[in-house]
Amino acid sequence: MPKHLRTCQDLTRDEIWKIFELAKDLKEKQKSGQSHKLLDGKSLAMIFQKPSTRTRVSFETAMTQLGGHALYLSSTDLQLSRGESIEDTARTLSSYVDGILARVFDHYDIVKLAENSSVPVINGLSNDFHPCQALTDLFTIWEKKGTPHQNFGGRLTIAFL
Repeated sequence: MPKHLRTCQDLTRDEIWKIFELAKDLKEKQKSGQSHKLLDGKSLAMIFQKPSTRTRVSFETAMTQLGGHALYLSSTDLQLSRGESIEDTARTLSSYVDGILARVFDHYDIVKLAENSSVPVINGLSNDFHPCQALTDLFTIWEKKGTPHQNFGGRLTIAFL
């Protein structure tokens, strides 16, 4: 079963810190002009039920910088608008791509995508969770201020409004 990012609870603390260390390393290499093609030859289907400038541009740019390819799919590009189930969409897309990002209205769509996909599903925003934004915010805090243990007395609360 693939590793999905439906909510932040899908990651352990250790996994989060490993992701942050890798992101910091890649960010430093990018600034110094070093190429890093960790996703060379990989493709990411990006399902957008609702538009977003930042999510689309950041994921497309990241995929390109990492050597992969992102495919933008709006609601009108998919058969969902013509009656295909989210389960069938997950199975079909996962037979072609290496990962699926979804920005949806209903979190249940993320759950169904993950249950029926043979590749990782990333929640790019649902009505209940925005794990990419939460992790990005936490990464920025960590990068600027250190770990919560170091500078927040071991406590840090982040609220999604």
